[in-house]
Amino acid sequence: MHDLTDLYRDRQRQFATSAAHLERSYNRGSLLRLAFFLLGAGLLIFAWTEWAWWYAAILSFGLLLAFALFVGYHERIAARRRHQERLAEVNRREAEALAGDWSAFPDGKEFQDAEHPYALDLDLFGPHSLFQFLNRTSTSVGRARLAAFLSAPASPAQLADRQRAIATLSDEIDWRQNFQAIGWQTDDDPHHLDSLRQWLARPPFVAGRAAMNLALVGLPLLGLAGLILWIIVLPWYAALLFYVPAILLLRQTLDEVNRTHRETSRAEDILHTYGRLFVHLEELPPAARQPVNGASQAIGRLSYIIGQLNVRYNFFAVFLNLLGLWDLQWVRQLEKWKLRHGHEMEGWFAALAEAEALQSLATLNFNQPEWAFPEIWEKPLLEARQLGHPLILPQQRVDNDFSSTTAGHLKLVTGSNMAGKSTFLRTLGINVVLALSGSVVCAEALRLPVLAIYTSMRTQDALHESASSFYAELKRLKMIIEAVETRTASEPVVFFLLDEILKGTNSRDRHAGAKALIWQLLRSGGAGIIATHDIELGQLEAEAQGAIENWCMEVEIVDGRLQFDYCLRRGVTESFNATVLMQQMGIRV
Repeated sequence: MHDLTDLYRDRQRQFATSAAHLERSYNRGSLLRLAFFLLGAGLLIFAWTEWAWWYAAILSFGLLLAFALFVGYHERIAARRRHQERLAEVNRREAEALAGDWSAFPDGKEFQDAEHPYALDLDLFGPHSLFQFLNRTSTSVGRARLAAFLSAPASPAQLADRQRAIATLSDEIDWRQNFQAIGWQTDDDPHHLDSLRQWLARPPFVAGRAAMNLALVGLPLLGLAGLILWIIVLPWYAALLFYVPAILLLRQTLDEVNRTHRETSRAEDILHTYGRLFVHLEELPPAARQPVNGASQAIGRLSYIIGQLNVRYNFFAVFLNLLGLWDLQWVRQLEKWKLRHGHEMEGWFAALAEAEALQSLATLNFNQPEWAFPEIWEKPLLEARQLGHPLILPQQRVDNDFSSTTAGHLKLVTGSNMAGKSTFLRTLGINVVLALSGSVVCAEALRLPVLAIYTSMRTQDALHESASSFYAELKRLKMIIEAVETRTASEPVVFFLLDEILKGTNSRDRHAGAKALIWQLLRSGGAGIIATHDIELGQLEAEAQGAIENWCMEVEIVDGRLQFDYCLRRGVTESFNATVLMQQMGIRV
């Protein structure tokens, strides 16, 4: 871990040094640019005053061309400097993430869904979540794809493909970090892409009409004729008649043009960045390459066309419209692009999103070299060796071995307060989620079939439904029961993680209800873990003929102080610490 931290710090310094060097070059270039402008302006004044006009015109053209080339070179230095600064920031964030601070990464709170089978209980989204721990995406489509990876299990074939791609990308640190740095160039808003999709879904109103296409050629020629005749012979009010047809056409199509512009205008910068990301995607090794052939040129062209349509924000656009029907010309180019490439865009976006999600998981693989890729098999058995919680730092984490059949079997985990029962449930659940997303897991080894995880661990009062936490928990348990009982043979096995079930009622009803629930889930072929303080439930093991196993997490009291080892053991707990905790809080027991 220290070696990786040193690696990231070294890379941060290297990129920062490079950015500083480019900053000095840019500043020198700024002085040269100013000197070029002043000297060129003086030379042009002299030339147009003293030389023949054609010599002055040739010199003017040459100086303007040279100045434009120098400005382009100067701006490229600035772009390279900004890229190096972003690369330094990428490495700074990675070094901090290794130390346990992931706050610089988006946390995906927009994907949180209280009704999801496990997202809330397993801390998938939000501050200090698994998503924030993993997230190295730069685009909204990438964030959504990573969230989808975590929200539902993939098929065994998909998992095998993802593992191969992740293993390949893990070694490509320069490619991954450049990909991130490029993506940081724009503030990617998913609403702008949704507007673009609305435009893609609408039929063209310019490109498919022969009369409109004829007008786009004929009316600019008519306007040019009016301009020439005004210069030569006609009074201005007569020349204006040549522009009446263009004015009428622009007025007739104004609403459609405004709608097209409204749906596409904000996507210009996003698409420009996407175009650069697609160029970078085309440099991927074959094992991790996504199907994006032709995407970089097409997306870059779309960004350019939208940029030309955005010229209508400029005051002088009114003259461009009168002379050449500027808005309609570029709407026509947009619609020609849509007819040619519109059906490919969602596939390109999906490929970009997939690459971003995979490079996030590849970064995890690189940062955690001791973690293992899980083995996905068809046996109804989950086996883990040295399984730990991914979000706990290695020096603080306690790992456990674990094994369980995944059909008609229950592990009952008892233990006192703070012994680690809930953390172990989340440890297992999060690692299963990682495994079924294609990622490495926090374990020496993990073998499992594809599972459908369901949890009931954090139930809260639903004030908008006037529902108590107990009723909210019953609704959650009902969802799990239905998932177990209605599962078909082609669907993944349901594996549930339940913590302190029916805690919102009295002890007698809780115990009776818990027993009834356990037997119902086992009869339906369900499997999972229940963590509980109710040690009387441990008596069920003797009646279950192997379908229930008792496990526990113990705590010792030494000199009035609690000592936890967070290790999973066979049997029912024999330690209790509630009285000690209450006494430490000042309650005289």
